[in-house]
Amino acid sequence: MHKQRLGRLTVTKILEMEDGVPLPFIFPDITEKELARLALWHDDPDLGPTPADSAIVLSMHSFVLTLDGKTILIDTCNGNCKQRSLPSIHMLDTPYLERMAEAGVTPEDVDLVLCTHLHFDHVGWNTRYVDGRWVPTFSNARYVFGRRDYDHWISQNEGSPHQEAFADSVLPVIEAGMADLVDVTGPTPVFQGVGDGVWLEPAFGHSPGNCTVHAQAGGSEAIFWGDVIHHPIQLIRPDLALAFDDDQAAAITVRQKLLARVADSDILCFPAHFRHSSIGQVRRDRDAYRFEFIEI
Repeated sequence: MHKQRLGRLTVTKILEMEDGVPLPFIFPDITEKELARLALWHDDPDLGPTPADSAIVLSMHSFVLTLDGKTILIDTCNGNCKQRSLPSIHMLDTPYLERMAEAGVTPEDVDLVLCTHLHFDHVGWNTRYVDGRWVPTFSNARYVFGRRDYDHWISQNEGSPHQEAFADSVLPVIEAGMADLVDVTGPTPVFQGVGDGVWLEPAFGHSPGNCTVHAQAGGSEAIFWGDVIHHPIQLIRPDLALAFDDDQAAAITVRQKLLARVADSDILCFPAHFRHSSIGQVRRDRDAYRFEFIEI
């Protein structure tokens, strides 16, 4: 259980699962030289000396924030018992809620659920299957969804895992009257204020309404960057396009601006898919960046 305290704010990582694919499937332009450079600061047993020997293994996890008596959950992974057209996440049965309980949090304790965006691996535990229907997992919480992502997915009918998740993990929350759709055009408070509380900022590109979550409360700022950056290799090559970015050019620009903003600062970064502690800071490294993991 990885836990970090920043002033009045405490952040705990809740692991759901890890999943991987061959490196060339996601990053076909990565070279042996770039893998060697990454190995200087990132120890990953699934990365070999060549792209053909390497896999991109991503952690699927949530972050629980406790602040001034409130419990806030950021991103809710894939969820159990969900029918998905992607085999690796179809009908999962993970001990996610048990791990949350080990951290001292029950579903009823959660006051606020924030989804950085509405892709399948960030909304799944929003609901669970009870008595033949999908109901909100966090029964006492308000759920915050970005309006841009909601407007996009409500108009789609493509049969993708994202659309499947929208149907069983987003719409039931809307129908239960537990969701707030927010327009994120700049720093947007969701609990207390900007600079002393929790707020959203636009990071459109990976999805139409992708956001970052920020928190600060008497200590260093924390940034939960969701899918702006998926894997440490992107700190060496932030210019790489990802096939599953909705707007690749915008996603690259957002990624480059975020790295420039947080580099060599005291901002603590909480990536949605980095392994190990999933906590660290960004440092400049010649013409690129590196990530210093904080091991708790």
